[in-house]
Amino acid sequence: MSSENNCKTSSNQSNDRLRVLFVTEDDPLYVVQFFSVFFDEYPRDKLDIIGITIVDAFHEPIWKTAWRMFRFYGLIDFVRLSLRFIGVKVRSKSIKTESQKHNIDLIPASSINDQEYIQTASSLVPDVIVSVAAPEIFRRGILDVPRIKCINIHSGRLPVYRGMMPNFWQLLHGEPHATITVHEMAEKLDAGGILKTLEFPLKEYDSLDRVIVGTKQEGARLMMDVLTSIGEGSLQATPLDMSNASYFSFPKPKDVRALRKRGHTML
Repeated sequence: MSSENNCKTSSNQSNDRLRVLFVTEDDPLYVVQFFSVFFDEYPRDKLDIIGITIVDAFHEPIWKTAWRMFRFYGLIDFVRLSLRFIGVKVRSKSIKTESQKHNIDLIPASSINDQEYIQTASSLVPDVIVSVAAPEIFRRGILDVPRIKCINIHSGRLPVYRGMMPNFWQLLHGEPHATITVHEMAEKLDAGGILKTLEFPLKEYDSLDRVIVGTKQEGARLMMDVLTSIGEGSLQATPLDMSNASYFSFPKPKDVRALRKRGHTML
């Protein structure tokens, strides 16, 4: 279904609240910042959050994730981050508890591409499925579920900063701002049409932690704006020009050293 037809369909039902299903990862430090803002501020008269699916990050044992984070942050920052992680666990702050606080239904899944989950999601009749740091690529089956479209939020300018950790790479490359992007989802990663963007200023000497938290919080407000516009039928996607596309993988220790050499910090 084209963006134009999608918007017309949505406009025809403008008296109804837009039915939204979220898919995200279990991250109590950063991704939770998005949902804390979104669930507190979203317009209840325009959006109906019909559920949220929280999938394990990286789909790997916790010791592998810990080793990945240790190599990324280094000893001192890894210890600091671990203490922060323990703190939020003690306070029971998580995406799950934020969802429960706002009476948002939890929709379980081992994989969003499993046929069982696709059937469950279809039964909810979502207008839009929203990916917020979802740890899986959406395949055709799940992409076809919503009445209007699947959309994703990405903390980097597309198509230049496709891939992982766009905030890190924008800081490393000396960009003046991080570009928060909400875009349509396609089978090819980070290749769907652009719906709306927001520039988040970067400092000369910044911290990755500040940028990630800030882009998650401001991204939540951008997403509210996008979803409201979709519900009103007033938003069309701008096709993505892939001629200057690039892709970044997870940063290596040498990249972190280069970031620190520029005067930035991790935490």
